Amino acid sequence: MSIIESVNTSLIPLVSLDTHEGAHTLLRDQHQRDFTYLRLSITDVCNYRCNYCLPDGYQCKDKTKPLSISEIKTLITTFAKKGIKKVRITGGEPSLRKDLPEIIRVIKETQGIETVALTTNGYKLQERVESWVEAGLDSLNLSIDSLQPELFKTITGQDRLAEIMAGLEKALSLNLSSIKVNAVLLKTYNLNQFDDFLNWIKVTPISMRFIELMETSDNREYFKANHVQGKDIQDRLEQSGWIEKLRGPHAGPAKEYTHPNYQGSVGLIMPYSKDFCKSCNRLRVSAFGKLHLCLFGEQGYDLRSHLNGNDLSEHLDHILLNKSEGHELAQHQTGATKHLAMLGG
Repeated sequence: MSIIESVNTSLIPLVSLDTHEGAHTLLRDQHQRDFTYLRLSITDVCNYRCNYCLPDGYQCKDKTKPLSISEIKTLITTFAKKGIKKVRITGGEPSLRKDLPEIIRVIKETQGIETVALTTNGYKLQERVESWVEAGLDSLNLSIDSLQPELFKTITGQDRLAEIMAGLEKALSLNLSSIKVNAVLLKTYNLNQFDDFLNWIKVTPISMRFIELMETSDNREYFKANHVQGKDIQDRLEQSGWIEKLRGPHAGPAKEYTHPNYQGSVGLIMPYSKDFCKSCNRLRVSAFGKLHLCLFGEQGYDLRSHLNGNDLSEHLDHILLNKSEGHELAQHQTGATKHLAMLGG
């Protein structure tokens, strides 16, 4: 008997979504979590050499082509019918795909999709962000791990901070509903710049996201030397008058904070915090069409071979029966994730 067959499906209430093409069960796992947020990687290629992710640069080990626009359209259409409302496009670095505007447009035009977001390292941002917004982009996440050019170069392997900041200024002038800046906090690199980031958002209307460094199979020693407890940062904010905001229905995992003296806000992504997975509402699809139930899961489930048939919706229901209640990062169980560029974090 297979794992799927051995699960008692009677324990899982199936919620139906009626459409003109028939009924689709919404995406719900056996822990009663509903999934409305999809992170879609469109390439595993990255042009940065971030020392916490790809210190040796991108290594091409798979000649498989990433999902085509046609495949993405079929995939997103099914996910939307099953209740997905928000799609975040990730990589690798998604801007390396020349057809990114068309990918954004195809996703945005899918019935049921309310928000299309993009996570990028800022490559060609100033030149291309306007075309992304014209295609339907709603929200932008930009990685900036230091506000000091030399340290930025040390962390990312790229001397592009000025270029990225110019791109951010361009993005701020456009009609985006949300702009967030991500920084991975690193004990021996940028932790001492925490106050610099806060001073920056006093006058800059963005959400500053501080991400707790996560252990992967390729960064264990680096993790030991650089991990900063997210709870310590949370305590520091709360002791300084920052107030936690209510979480939106399709929001990601960040705890959001505001302060009356700041134009910007702060988000904390703390995967090692208690009950981090309790409110999980997101699924991940790799650039090659594999569904990952968790960033740190043991495997991906093939969807690509089901895109030309009529069984994708049912296939997704079966896969969700395998989603565990939470990750085991605290026990140093990092699953199949070798580095964060594999699935866009």
